[in-house]
Parts: sequence; structure tokens; C-alpha cells
Amino acid sequence: MIRRSFLAALAFAAVFPFSAWADAPLKVVATTGMIADAARQVGGDQVEVKGLMGPGVDPHAYRQTRSDIVAMTRSDLILWHGLYLEAQMEEFFHDLGRKRMVVAVAEGVDKSKLHAHDNYADKYDPHLWMSPALWRDVVVEVQKALTQARPEAADTFAENAEAFLAQIAELETYGKQVLAAVPENNRVLVTAHDAFGYFGAEYGYDVLGIQGISTQSEAGLNRISELVDTLVDRQLTAVFVESSVSDRSMRALIEGAAARGHQVEVGGQLYSDAMGEPGTYEGTYIGMLDHNITVIAGALGADIPKTGMSGNLSAGF
Repeated sequence: MIRRSFLAALAFAAVFPFSAWADAPLKVVATTGMIADAARQVGGDQVEVKGLMGPGVDPHAYRQTRSDIVAMTRSDLILWHGLYLEAQMEEFFHDLGRKRMVVAVAEGVDKSKLHAHDNYADKYDPHLWMSPALWRDVVVEVQKALTQARPEAADTFAENAEAFLAQIAELETYGKQVLAAVPENNRVLVTAHDAFGYFGAEYGYDVLGIQGISTQSEAGLNRISELVDTLVDRQLTAVFVESSVSDRSMRALIEGAAARGHQVEVGGQLYSDAMGEPGTYEGTYIGMLDHNITVIAGALGADIPKTGMSGNLSAGF
């Protein structure tokens, strides 16, 4: 019996050698598209990444599905954002963390760099990806998590992270150049919810959202009335819709301005809480921000190429 088991083990090893298991990609599950992209960029061929939230998906309201649970329980590493972005899933991640390696990558960013939530103590604006400078810190946290999960690939992860961080720095420079070309009086970003606070802080724009930091907050009539007053008083002519948020409140804003004799148009659709379609340039973090920067700058009066930082945008403004 012992000899038969030993021979069976040798036969199994011949078909499935240990090196094949050791070289198998690290199975990573990420909540948002932005984190999934960072994991792919840093992990390279060492990782197999599954993103849970695709284009147009609102992470503030997302709940894990049965297939999500299966994928996470079979993974080697789960990366989620934290900072109360995936509010509906927090308890699940804390429970799963007792059995799997689960890392909230945005929680590792220095809290002194974050914007405190207006209504909740010890809570912060989670939309760090809107600032390339802050997203670099998150990418470093992704690198740390991957390295902890697969220490033998540390050099590969470090090299890939360095290259990706250089791309993000280039994006940051592009943003500063083109957004500075917008006339100063026009540097106001009116959006569906307060997802662009870090963007505004980095590039010197006033950001006015109909809803609060979470899309789960209500857009009251008083808030819409206040924003209509702002549009009219400051003679702003462009507002922006978001790919993952209903445009119902934005239409009410435009209609309210029209009732006051002031014409406002949609300057374009921005990616706020989700990226573009998989397989497209806008379906990457660099492409997502390049699109936002280019659309905002063009709609607010800058004379810039519609194809973005490196000519890769599929749709301009």
C-alpha cells in the first residue's frame, strides 16, 4: 500500500511538477477597476487579476454577488480600497480577512494627506484615484501587498511599480499643463457627486457636487437651487455627468438654470467611480484620468488636442 501510494505520488509529480505550481500566477481579486489595473501593472505576468466592479458600477452601493464570493475564496490575495468606499462590503471583508489575505490598499496612505469627511468623524474622502499624486501612494501599497503574497517576485514587482509610477508622474504633469490653460474664471467643476475633491485640490479647481462624497446621499432641492444660483451668478456654462451616476439631478440643474434664462450644457461624461470599457485606453487608470483631464480642460475653454496626453483617447470632448 505504501509503495503504491509512493508510485502514485511520483506519477502525479511527473505530470504536475512542483515548479509548475510555484510558477502559477498569483490569483488576485480587486474590487474597483482602478485597483485591478494597479495590480496588473505592478504584478505583470506574475498575477492573474479579477476585478469585481466593471464600467458604470457604483462602488458605494455595490454588494458582493455569489460569484464574487466564490472568486474571493479561491484567490490568493484580495485587494479592496477601504476608507468606506465599499461601505456595503466592509463587514464581509473583515470576516474574510480571518481566512484569506485581504488588504485595504487606500488605508495605508498617510491620513494627513486625506480630506476629512464633513459629516462623519474619522472618515475620509475615499476618491484618491482622482489625484495622481495620491494614487502613487496607493500603487506602492499594492506593490507591498503583492510582495507579501509572493516574496520571491519582489524584484519584478519593484521594477514594474517603478515603471507605472513614472507613467502616473507623466500624467500628473500633463494635467497641470492643460488644466492651467483654462481661463481662471472657468476653473469650476460641477459634477453629480463629490468625487473630484482631490482632483480640484491638485489642480486648483473649485469642485461643486450635487450629492455628497457618497452617491447614497440625497440630492435635495435646496442643494440644486444653490448650484443654480452659482451657475447663474458666475456665468458658468458647462457641467459634467458621470459614467457611474444617474444624470437625473444634473438634468434638473440644467433645467433650473434655463428657467433663470441661463444656458448650461453638459461639457462631457467623466469617469468618477469606475473606468471605461475593458480593452480600451479609457479602461485603464492612465486612460481614465487622461480622458477626465482632457474633457474638463476642453469643455472649460482650453485649446488642447482632443486625443489627450499621447493621442490615445478614442473620444474627445
